[in-house]
Amino acid sequence: RYPTAGPSSGAEAQPLYTNYPHGICVAHNGNLTNTDALETLVRDKYMRHINTDSDSELLLNIFAEEMAQQAKLGEDKDDKDKVFSSISNVLQNCEGGYAGMYLVNGIGIVGFRDPHGIRPIVLGSRPSPTQPGKTDYVMASESVAIDTLGFSLTRDIRPGEAVFLDMRSGEISTHQCLPEATLSPCIFEYVYFARPDSIMDGVSVYETRLKMGEKLAQKIMRKIPDHDIDVVIPIPDTSRTSGLQVAYAIGRPFREGFIKNRYIARTFIMPGQKARKKSVRLKLNTIKSEFAGRNVLLVDDSIVRGTTAREIVQMARDAGAKNVYFCSAAPPIRYPNIYGIDIPTRHELVAYQREEADVAKHIGCEWMVYQDLPDLEESVKSLEDPSKATFKSFDCSCFSGTYVTGETIDNDYFKRLHDKRNDAAKQERQLSQSGGSGSGSGSPTAVEAMPPGSSEGCEGMVNNQ
Repeated sequence: RYPTAGPSSGAEAQPLYTNYPHGICVAHNGNLTNTDALETLVRDKYMRHINTDSDSELLLNIFAEEMAQQAKLGEDKDDKDKVFSSISNVLQNCEGGYAGMYLVNGIGIVGFRDPHGIRPIVLGSRPSPTQPGKTDYVMASESVAIDTLGFSLTRDIRPGEAVFLDMRSGEISTHQCLPEATLSPCIFEYVYFARPDSIMDGVSVYETRLKMGEKLAQKIMRKIPDHDIDVVIPIPDTSRTSGLQVAYAIGRPFREGFIKNRYIARTFIMPGQKARKKSVRLKLNTIKSEFAGRNVLLVDDSIVRGTTAREIVQMARDAGAKNVYFCSAAPPIRYPNIYGIDIPTRHELVAYQREEADVAKHIGCEWMVYQDLPDLEESVKSLEDPSKATFKSFDCSCFSGTYVTGETIDNDYFKRLHDKRNDAAKQERQLSQSGGSGSGSGSPTAVEAMPPGSSEGCEGMVNNQ
């Protein structure tokens, strides 16, 4: 699990645990946006101690307190009713984008999803290999985890829904805890974050990226019909699928020009511009024969800070490219993501207050083309089951600045976000945690040293015996 803000620490690694009542663990993916109000609620009203700066602990304590209150109501309520009532109150109190699971000792596992379905969570099942006639269940943040474990994907958990796996009876129960919930998933999952072999809300991520490439190629042909592109080269790995379709649609060869070192992590989440810049050269190496003397179109899934793009353009030139063009399967990223993906503050974004020509100049290419937001949305929506009409909208906040949860996201909020997430703040916290020089005393001082629940995946399984 990687941090949205600041370095991780073992004390805040998931799952987090409380021993009252029952003994409860939580694992969660996403960000809560009303953490100040929730901290006040947990400390002052519930009188529960908060040990970390992670909003996962707030999710844990709110559910635990609700379960404690349910226990006081008497034994006439069965376990699933207590669990569902508690989840309903969690969903009513917690704002933001989140999906997660609680393990309640001796009772069962419950998975849940925020009322807008911003973060993904899916349910799978299989015939039990150890208990004939029984069924095993699994919940995970992506369907690939279900495939890997040998389960079959059953469905996505719906926005505002909870799924309870009862350890005592072996039964599975579902409940729509917030009936007014609607599906507005984060579209950046389809662009970059999810694996291409995932199925999210009934839509293949791989197929959406093919569509993104098709739409992007159409825009290139509209804007630059007399282009002189010789070869299309993707920036591995996420942009391969879109790049392949771009090459096919514009009638130019698709080639692998960059080879990836698989032991280097994703660079856009690395703390510090210097570290990100150095990591690009360690992460990628060129096949010079694919660049030498050619006009090269580089295809990337998105451009965040522009650090990677700038280095890659220079690498293409160093490999002998005649001209370097650049395109992005996503629109310009001009706003931070507040729901659990580490897209940084506005002033660190290369597209903030820049148009396409300005970004092209900044990263050093001859021209560049961004995907249009309506085309990106259509790339996903066109693949949904027409009989279900699943999507009400998408969270496109990092492109549009519109946040689907509807709470007040004002300048004060973004200032607090900047204070937590900018590079200087992250480096300061890292020094503090490692005992180095800085304003801290050597102990963790991050406002959110562990990301507010941001995670690359959470899984949970119950064998119904």
